[in-house]
Amino acid sequence: MHVTSSGKTIEITAPFTGEPLAQLPVSGADDVRAAYEKARSAQAEWAARPIAERARPFLLLHDAILDRRDEILDIVQNETGKARKHAFEEVLDVAGCGLYFARRAPRLLAPRRRAGIFPVATRVTELRQPKGVVALITPWNYPLSLGVTDAVPALLAGNAIVHKPDTQTALSTLWTIDLLAELGLPREVWQVVLGEPAEVGDALLDGADYVAFTGSTRGGRKIAEEAAKRLIGCSLELGGKNPMVVLDDADLDLAVQGAIRACFTNAGQLCLSIERLYVHTAVFDAFAARFAEQTAGLKLGAGHDWSVQMGSLTSQRQLDAVSAHVDDAVAHGATVLTGGKARPDLGPLFYEPTVLTGITEDMRLCRNETFGPVVGLYRFSSDDEAVTLANDTIYGLNASVWTSDLTRGRALATRIKAGTVNINEGYGSAYASYDAPMGGMKASGLGRRHGAEGLLRYTEAQTVAAQATWLGFEPPLAMTYDKWANVLVTTLKTMKRLRLK
Repeated sequence: MHVTSSGKTIEITAPFTGEPLAQLPVSGADDVRAAYEKARSAQAEWAARPIAERARPFLLLHDAILDRRDEILDIVQNETGKARKHAFEEVLDVAGCGLYFARRAPRLLAPRRRAGIFPVATRVTELRQPKGVVALITPWNYPLSLGVTDAVPALLAGNAIVHKPDTQTALSTLWTIDLLAELGLPREVWQVVLGEPAEVGDALLDGADYVAFTGSTRGGRKIAEEAAKRLIGCSLELGGKNPMVVLDDADLDLAVQGAIRACFTNAGQLCLSIERLYVHTAVFDAFAARFAEQTAGLKLGAGHDWSVQMGSLTSQRQLDAVSAHVDDAVAHGATVLTGGKARPDLGPLFYEPTVLTGITEDMRLCRNETFGPVVGLYRFSSDDEAVTLANDTIYGLNASVWTSDLTRGRALATRIKAGTVNINEGYGSAYASYDAPMGGMKASGLGRRHGAEGLLRYTEAQTVAAQATWLGFEPPLAMTYDKWANVLVTTLKTMKRLRLK
């Protein structure tokens, strides 16, 4: 196990059972500093390798992780408590996203010719240099997916990484590093430290040349503040209170299936998960009845087979937060259509998928992210009202629109202030389209993963301009500057007419 640690350990437990799962090393501030030293020592040699050579392990990762999927699926389920089909989404994400960046990195990182101030006389090249050592901080809810898909572009860009995954879910990251080492990745360029933010956070930020963080909005604000003090960049994918809009012309059967997937995947512990479900009043009653009935019929369980439709929450803290939100809503008059209680008979951290109506502003779950299998149903009467309601939040991460009229759906989607908007899907169509950027607006974050920006955020743009000796910015010998100024003015006007500038 390749964690920089002075010898302390911590026990993690399996969410399905509460039984001990593993003993993991714990890092301190000195361990983080040591990890940075190792990463910096390895980074220069790694960056000097041709990009095709750096890409090779990640090209091989695609087939390797798919071939060994049963092994990593067991690990992800054991450390998170999620259903197997939801763990499989993580495997697919790593395979697909890793392949996307491995194939496109040579083109995205290649030197680019840019127009110079004087045609022919000025030759300008844009280069992409690695940041150096990237601090990567990833959460517990999608440990394989978020841990690996942010690491791959950082490494492809020529950086080394000091990675702090959540301790509860570090096993999937460590397994993937072992796999990549077998495929040719130098272990030294991906350092792992484990520990609580109070113990390792300062050292982690102090040593970084760039910070990539996925987590809570509160945590993201702190990281942005510290990054600003050091004048280093950061990308932050943060919280969401994501809306889904069901228009009056939507196919209700498909919309109900889509809502179940969007609300209860990974027991709602998904930053893109739908927590606010707006349904046109003309179809509200029919939708609510079907949605509640199908939600009540979901199969919960702790099994490693594919029949389970929803697993457990990952921690006692999350179970307490979900219970508190639902209990508070009920106490203030919300109606539970289905669910609404923990299921200790299934395991220590299970909570029923829950559908509520009658949610009001005095309820904690009205505006705060629940991050669990809980969704509120609301009515609306017009497209304008739906947009207003969807945008009535500090967040702007993901949204979903359901309609039989794609033109109408696209028009409405462009008015929703969210980084990704899916039409007739909850989250997957936008997230898994790796060629398009993914990230949040407003309090949901800064920067983007995926697309060109998902790789280039880990680089510094450098401009190298070579000027011919026969033409410069000073007047030729024996020419006065006022005459030289006239020559420049005439030249610039001519260049404009000839579209040379």
